[in-house]
Amino acid sequence: MNATIVIYGSSTGTCEAIAEKIASKLGCEALNVQELTADIVNDNQNLILGTSTWGAGELQDDWYDGMSTLKGCDLSGKTIALFGCGDCESYGDTFVGGIGELYNGIKQSGARFIGSVDTDDYTFDDSEAVIDGKFIGLPLDDINEDDKTDARIDAWIAAITPEL
Repeated sequence: MNATIVIYGSSTGTCEAIAEKIASKLGCEALNVQELTADIVNDNQNLILGTSTWGAGELQDDWYDGMSTLKGCDLSGKTIALFGCGDCESYGDTFVGGIGELYNGIKQSGARFIGSVDTDDYTFDDSEAVIDGKFIGLPLDDINEDDKTDARIDAWIAAITPEL
């Protein structure tokens, strides 16, 4: 596996715990997006980016500066996988919209995106994170479907690992 880092934005600790779980399973570091620098981006071929979703499908607050850092780097040739936390019951119309915000912010960067997930096993009304009928990354609802979180993470890691 090429140099890989998990970068997360978390306000309540849920996305942080998930990022640490993913990093542990991949054997790499999890880093709070507040600590993100251009050197960290440049030193890693694979970027696993995670965010919680707030308001009407918005990024976690710390990601706004993180997006500026990413946009200032050359991401062409890098591999990016996205994951996010949301609440499919209370916010079913913007479920994991933060993943969509991350993707939309860097989709023209020349990076290769991996890790899309079928929508079949999810209950939600709408999501900016659904592109061509699939989530652009791993959606997790650790509030209403916490019993599915570990299996979803394991399946996603199994799917993306050969591409890292």
